[in-house]
Amino acid sequence: MTAERTIVAGGGPGGMLLAYLLARAGLPVTLLERHRDFDRDFRGDSLHPWTLELLDRLGLTDRLLALPHVPARQFRFRTPRGVVTTTDYGLLDTPYDYVALMPQARFLDFLAAEAAALPAFELRTGAAVTGLLGAGTADDPVRGVRLRSGEELAAGLVVAADGRFSRIRSLAGLTARSQGATTDLLWFALPHRDGDPPDADVDLFLGTRHYVGLLGGPGRWQVGLSLPKGGYPALREAGVEYVRREVAERVPWLADRVGLLTDLNQATLLSVDISRVPTWHRPGLLLIGDAAHVISPVGGNGILMALQDALAAANHLVPALRAGTVGTATLAAVQAEREPAIVSVQAQQVRIERGVARARERGRTITPPAFVRLLMRVPAVRRRSARGNAYGPVPVHPSPELERALGLGPAPVPARGRRLRPRCGT
Repeated sequence: MTAERTIVAGGGPGGMLLAYLLARAGLPVTLLERHRDFDRDFRGDSLHPWTLELLDRLGLTDRLLALPHVPARQFRFRTPRGVVTTTDYGLLDTPYDYVALMPQARFLDFLAAEAAALPAFELRTGAAVTGLLGAGTADDPVRGVRLRSGEELAAGLVVAADGRFSRIRSLAGLTARSQGATTDLLWFALPHRDGDPPDADVDLFLGTRHYVGLLGGPGRWQVGLSLPKGGYPALREAGVEYVRREVAERVPWLADRVGLLTDLNQATLLSVDISRVPTWHRPGLLLIGDAAHVISPVGGNGILMALQDALAAANHLVPALRAGTVGTATLAAVQAEREPAIVSVQAQQVRIERGVARARERGRTITPPAFVRLLMRVPAVRRRSARGNAYGPVPVHPSPELERALGLGPAPVPARGRRLRPRCGT
């Protein structure tokens, strides 16, 4: 029996990985991306140790890391009272003891090229979904999608991986509930120069009113200035000079180039959101990644959570699709496996958001409490923090059924001599 086609809508990290895994298992899959390519100014560029270990199991990491990237081994708060290192990936027992900072477009191009070599994979760009075939009920399950061109594509299952503003989620009548974000971020890029600090790749520079997030990458820094939610009109009134001054005050070694930001139109406003959908599925339809739950940029967990959603979905979907029995129970099992991790990550982010809001309202420096600064001097605490960020609160690993379908052999021994654990993150 030939399995019905699966449609994955959205060519972000979660959608791309799921489509790759289904196609590698020999299941027909069509990936729909509404843009013509992946070359957009993404902000999420972090590939965590869990991701690199999984890609190693798939035989992809060596080729991926041949692309330009920056290995970040620590995460720090830089405060008026000194530097607080909260996370030290170098303490982890893995050959990938860092976060690889790589432009997301390059990562997606890489995965798309690997998937294109698989006969069961089809990528269609410029394919915007405007309607669902079927009402998504027990009597009338989702049976495919309608494109902006008017074309209708039939499918045994539709997976919505189309991001925080998911069109498919809206078409299905599903609503994400806010968990309480209090911050927005103004993002822009500045060039990397010789002599820049070699250890500032994933740092937060804290102060009063604002903090500045810095994310390294090949040839550039991504700079994020925090502001109160809804505070962009006031920031725009203050003008670009205000932004330059706030960044230079917190990151003095960027003062020699903040003048390259000459207009706020060069920056992108990211309205930070922390939200999730109570039910991630309808008959014939599954939501993953930001379509199901939006993660704040704090901690850089968004890509990791989306990729773990994709692997969990593949664990459940591959045997079900092969058997032709992708029912509600299978879709519900994906949510049941992944929701505890999402709830945990979002709860932590809400606590951070509230702390930042309180400090901002009281005119105090946005900084970790004294007891946190003291705890982070202990290597074991930094290692635990690194492990939680590197693998997530509930790590996912390929199921035995998926391993067989993908033809995965024993975990390889890397050059550094430490064997990768077959169960990613466990």
